[in-house]
Amino acid sequence: MALTAIIDAHGGPEQFKLVDLDVGEPGKGEVRIAHKAVGLNFIDVYQRTGLYPLQLPHAMGMEAAGVIEAVGEGVAHLKVGDRAAYASNPPGAYSEARVMPADQVCPLPDGISFEEGAAMMLKGLTVEYLFHRTTPLKSGDTVLFHAAAGGVGLLACQWARSEGITLIGTAGTDEKCQLALEHGATHCVNYRSGDWVAQVRELTGGKGVDVVMDAVGKDTFEGSLESLKPLGMMISFGNASGPVPPFEIGRLGKMGSLKITRPTLFTHIADHETCQAMAEHLGQKVLSGDVTITIGQRFALKDVAKAHEALEARQTTGSTVLEI
Repeated sequence: MALTAIIDAHGGPEQFKLVDLDVGEPGKGEVRIAHKAVGLNFIDVYQRTGLYPLQLPHAMGMEAAGVIEAVGEGVAHLKVGDRAAYASNPPGAYSEARVMPADQVCPLPDGISFEEGAAMMLKGLTVEYLFHRTTPLKSGDTVLFHAAAGGVGLLACQWARSEGITLIGTAGTDEKCQLALEHGATHCVNYRSGDWVAQVRELTGGKGVDVVMDAVGKDTFEGSLESLKPLGMMISFGNASGPVPPFEIGRLGKMGSLKITRPTLFTHIADHETCQAMAEHLGQKVLSGDVTITIGQRFALKDVAKAHEALEARQTTGSTVLEI
């Protein structure tokens, strides 16, 4: 049996229930993993509220690290006793242990702790595809990154610095801006202190940025488009402030033949080999010291509702983990 956080109705953090579930044995193409640490992400909030509906009741959580306890038929890249981490479907990571598909479970290098592994996979793989698989980026390019002091943002700041990319971050306080700068952002704009679009334009000499990476959604979408240079790329990869409303696509032409995409991590990692290669690249970045994993908050599994309250209230910095 394994203590597991589930919901049986969409809504607020109060919907979480802790139950003991039978874990069972892995079938073909599956593994059983005993979790040591679990990561929290905004996709968990979207699923809990019903923005991304789940068939209920359902266990929650998309990311964790631990030790492989059992391996099903056909699994060749993992064995019993291996340290492993993942960010993948189906939800169910908020648990002491689980059986799950093995394809997106990745070996965790010895030099990376379980907490770091749980905190880095979803966010780090997201940064990997943003910088290497969405649109061509090269040293000298300029990126605008919203929520630069969040879990994904702090990784993106470091990743950009390691690739020679100028990153202009945004954050909601001077303290968060300073944190982004300390992690590698070239500039950081406090969006509460004035016209952040004008500040971005000023920082780029009026040209605008090559790429915007925006996981905030509704509140920043219009300003993000206005911050792009002609032929620039808008990457909308999240909805922390709510979904982007419909817009007239012809505006992209009038604003300089802009491009826009709405990618998801799960499309990129659907292929087993691609997922493993992305995780290996992420591991190299961490082991080399190019990227360090900042864990700003820790909660016990039983306090998962409190963890969600803090995440939604934007009271967190870096990554948040549940300790098992």
